Formats: sequence, structure tokens, C-alpha cells
Amino acid sequence: MSEDKATRGKFAIGVDIGGTKVAAGLVQADGTIVHQLRAPMQANGEAAAGLSAVTTAIDAVLAAGNFPRTEICGIGVCSPGPLDPESGVVINPPNLRCWRNFPLAQEIARHLDLPVQVDNDGNAAALAEAIWGAGRGHKIVFYSCIGTGIGTGIVFDEKIYHGRTGAAGEGGHVSIDYRGPRCGCGKPGCIEALASGPAIARRAREMLASGPDRPTNLLALAEGNPDRITSEMVGQAFASGDKVAAAVLQETADLLAFWLGNMVDLLDPCVIILGGGVAAMLKPFFDRIRDRLPVCCVNPRSREVPILMARYGADSGIAGGAALCLRRCVAEG
Repeated sequence: MSEDKATRGKFAIGVDIGGTKVAAGLVQADGTIVHQLRAPMQANGEAAAGLSAVTTAIDAVLAAGNFPRTEICGIGVCSPGPLDPESGVVINPPNLRCWRNFPLAQEIARHLDLPVQVDNDGNAAALAEAIWGAGRGHKIVFYSCIGTGIGTGIVFDEKIYHGRTGAAGEGGHVSIDYRGPRCGCGKPGCIEALASGPAIARRAREMLASGPDRPTNLLALAEGNPDRITSEMVGQAFASGDKVAAAVLQETADLLAFWLGNMVDLLDPCVIILGGGVAAMLKPFFDRIRDRLPVCCVNPRSREVPILMARYGADSGIAGGAALCLRRCVAEG
């Protein structure tokens, strides 16, 4: 084996692009993030400015590594969609107005002369969890990141399921109530519109409006203004024993149970992995969600499916991006 073949693949660069920041990190082949940084993203200007923000962050990670470029198997990028994971073209993400039909993988590869893989954050994070995280050893993994939105990913035998056109895995936009609140995607009753962070805050405000005399410290946290209540405040109140916050989170958990029951009926997964800030807040309700699965789906063995907290929290995009490259490097030998 040549020296290049022997050394290439020890590390990958994982990049997580959001509307306000770029996170990049150096990741070992065992999934350990050994160095990372965050920098501002230029999301609303020219395409070149957005690309420069990304390549500058990657350059900084490479400089910090201080080792031969041959030890890097590639660069994996998590970008908001819609995008085409095969071509690496970012199509028209609402939070990245700088890029419309932009060949992101090609442009990064041209700048850095390394293989580049691009996928959405839910898919990539699911892959990282399947390879290195809570899904390790499971053949069928369903992953969801629950935060400001709800992203999902499906992994079969350590391979992302992309569907026919690359658009599969949009589980956050599965509707469970056709008369429910309209989601940002335009559909009514998506689980994202019912159980994401903003939905939890809205439910707390509605509960206070329907029973303004109920004892709670949510108003104190919001400095007396119900419109300022956030999901983080609901979590903080719940941690202190607040009954209104507990009721809000319990209802959220029950909605998630109904939705996850659909996922169990559809996929019959070996494991369900939940990540993101809202998922961490709901961890005390994981047993409740699992116990309710038998009345939310037809699978008679639904309670056997473990519901686990993700290994990678805020770093899921970095780990996920690296997983995209390291998997291909292993597959290609």
C-alpha cells in the first residue's frame, strides 16, 4: 500500500453551515472531534461572500491541525436544504439567501483540492449517530433533532436513505393533524409546527391565557410579558417543579409519541435517537413516549424500540459532516 493510501482517511473536516454561523472541526476516524471553531456566516450577501466564510473556517481548522494534507480524507458539509446530495448543489435554502442553485461541493473542492460531500444536517447527524453514537450496532436508525425546527434522518446499514431524488427524510414535515396550525413549509399540522421549540412556547402562552390564575413562575421568567416566553423558559420552569411547564411538556411528549408511532409503523426501526435542545428538555418524558407507542401505532412490539438521547449535541453537524467523508473513504478503500 502506498504512503498516501496508508495515511489518507485518519481525519475528516466536518462543517456545519447555518444562517448565522459556520462551525468546522477536525474529526478522527473514531468520531472524536479533536479541534473545532465557530465563525460568522455571510448568509444574505453575495454567493462568493458566503463561500469565503466557509472556506476561511476550513482553512483555520486545517492550519490548527498542523499535519500533512494526505491525512485528510475529505470535507463533509452540512447545509440547510433543499439541496442535491449527489451533485452537492444547494438549491434554495430560506436561511441562506446567498446561495441559489449554488454548486457548493464543487466550489469548496476547487478552493481546497480535497473531496467534498454535502448533505442536510438531519441526514448527516443521523449517520454520525449510526456509526459512532447512540445508534452504533443498530441496522435501522431513525434520528430526529428537535429544536427550533424538527429535522430527521433515516439510516439503513450505515447508509443514509435519500429516496429517489435525494429529498427523503423530511420527517419533521409529516402532518399528524390536517386541521392543525400551519407549518412554515405551508402544510397544516406538521410535527414541527406542534412540537418544536416555538410550538412549546406558543402552547405555554395559550395555557396561561386559558387559565391566567394558575400558579406558575413562567411569567416571572418572562418579566411579566407572556409574549416573551420561550421554550428555554419552559424547560427552566419545569426543572424547578412548575406544573404549567410540566403540562406543556407532557402534551408535547404525547404529540411526539403519536408522530413516532407513525415512524415505527413505517420503518420498524431498531432504535429511535432524539437530539437537539428540545429533546434534551424532554428526556424525562422518554419513558412516557415509549409507553404510549402501543396506542399510537399498530406494531405489537413497538415498546421494544429504545428511545435514546443522541451522543452529539451542538456538535452534530461537525460530526455528521465528517461521517459523510469517512464512510466514503472506508467504502473506497
